[in-house]
Amino acid sequence: MDCNNCTVGELKFEIKVEGEFNLSMLQDVAAHLNRKELKIEQKGNKFILMESEVRDFADFCKDHMNPLEVFFKIANEDWKPLDELDNILDVQWIDEVIKKELLICYYQPIVDTQEDVFAYEILSRFQNEDGSIIYPNEIFSAARSRGRLYALDRVCRMTAVRYAAAIKDKKAFINFIPTSIYSPEFCLQSTTALANELDLDPTQLVFEVVETEKVEDLDHLKRILTYYKEKGFQYALDDVGEGYSTIEMLADLKPKYMKLDMQYVQGVAQDDSKQKIARKFLEKAFEIDSIPLAEGVEEREDFEWLKEVGYQLFQGYYFGKPGPEPLAIDQV
Repeated sequence: MDCNNCTVGELKFEIKVEGEFNLSMLQDVAAHLNRKELKIEQKGNKFILMESEVRDFADFCKDHMNPLEVFFKIANEDWKPLDELDNILDVQWIDEVIKKELLICYYQPIVDTQEDVFAYEILSRFQNEDGSIIYPNEIFSAARSRGRLYALDRVCRMTAVRYAAAIKDKKAFINFIPTSIYSPEFCLQSTTALANELDLDPTQLVFEVVETEKVEDLDHLKRILTYYKEKGFQYALDDVGEGYSTIEMLADLKPKYMKLDMQYVQGVAQDDSKQKIARKFLEKAFEIDSIPLAEGVEEREDFEWLKEVGYQLFQGYYFGKPGPEPLAIDQV
């Protein structure tokens, strides 16, 4: 089985030409491409070009055709207007980040009610070849536009598993993006193989669903979580809030951990509406035998209120920011 998203090779673009005037230019387009000795495949009004050739073709379209009636797509994505092509070509740097694994991981502590370290969330930090920082929003936006989301998610996941080997006495929470995984059996086998190679106890690793609120295909998510469970791993739902609230759905997924979104955590000690949501979340966690975790704790009074009502785990800057080394208990 192969997947365009699994490898980071040169992108292949499919071009579609529409409109009476543009269609009348097809012969000239083909002649131009042939003169440039570009490798092309043509089927009617569609061309297939490699990334190294597509910019030249786009320039020709803008000069000699109506670019508003020229469209492109990569892999199995939707057709896009030609004027969006530069958005993909200009972020080619993401390929080097993935291929050369230009990332490290930071550890952020997760503590219990006694403020002892229970686990660490392992967070990816990206850098250019010169060592300068690339912010996560840039990275994931670039990967999404080039169809590299799975490849990026995979390298982050594999790197995080390696970092987990340094904290074998604590659990490691590792993020993953469910929409980037099309087949858990195929896409996740390298992750489980690496964990076995490093002799990690599967129960040490907690795979955390990123952007839980945005998951639309619950059946697909269930397949992924079932795969993890069958391999002995645990899993968590991140950023759970009001929109992810039906007990039937949560009971169906059966997460070991549920993380209350920080927007309901910060200021909860003084906010009745946040308290209502936090209590409702807690009830649901206990109903499905899930461990409630409050993330984004920054103030002592919020921690004390959450602890008093029954929350069991906590994460946030109050206990420690992400850092290159796992904090010892007396440093938290």
